[in-house]
Amino acid sequence: MSEKELTWKEVKASLKFTPEEEEEIKMEEDIIKATIEARKKNNLTQQQLSKLTGIKQPVIARIEKHTNSPRIDTLFKLLYPMGYTIRIVPLEQVRNKK
Repeated sequence: MSEKELTWKEVKASLKFTPEEEEEIKMEEDIIKATIEARKKNNLTQQQLSKLTGIKQPVIARIEKHTNSPRIDTLFKLLYPMGYTIRIVPLEQVRNKK
């Protein structure tokens, strides 16, 4: 007997995320994506970033693979040496840029 494979849309619907939870997931994805882009713009490997920040390379890898959610202090440790920071902006401002 074979099980029916579910589409992501079906799985997502079954999870019943609230709009706030969906926004939280999207924000985390955006932050991780921006962190990866910052690392690449600085021509750094995960290993080099690890030496620069003191954060172990496997931790960086798990963050970049979305396996672990980064803590805010970890994000600061990753971003600051590369010349980046995190800024709080109104959601309307972000939505208007899209």
